[in-house]
Amino acid sequence: QLVESGGGSVQAGGSLRLSCAYSGYYSRYCMGWFRQAPGKEREGLARKDAAGFSRYADSSTGRFTISRDVAKNTLDLQMKNLIPGDTAMYFCAASNNRYDCAFDTWDYQYWGQGTQVTVS
Repeated sequence: QLVESGGGSVQAGGSLRLSCAYSGYYSRYCMGWFRQAPGKEREGLARKDAAGFSRYADSSTGRFTISRDVAKNTLDLQMKNLIPGDTAMYFCAASNNRYDCAFDTWDYQYWGQGTQVTVS
């Protein structure tokens, strides 16, 4: 089970921290954050593989930071300098491709329900 939280409404230039609580079943999975805006495809933002290495998509590099607390089974996404274009539903996902996961949605088998982020 993956449960996202932390979404909300924020003004442009503001920050939000999203969190994903997951069961211990995913503790050795690759975990990632994705988002989907209305009428657009779901896009990957950042992921952390089973070894703890992070990778960022071009759209999030420099503004978003992914972190993982293996003791608490949480995956966070710190977002800063938000712009209206960041408005979307944000999802946490898990992939059993532990070390080679990237941002292909088909590579992730488990998804949370999402949390809405609105930037105005």
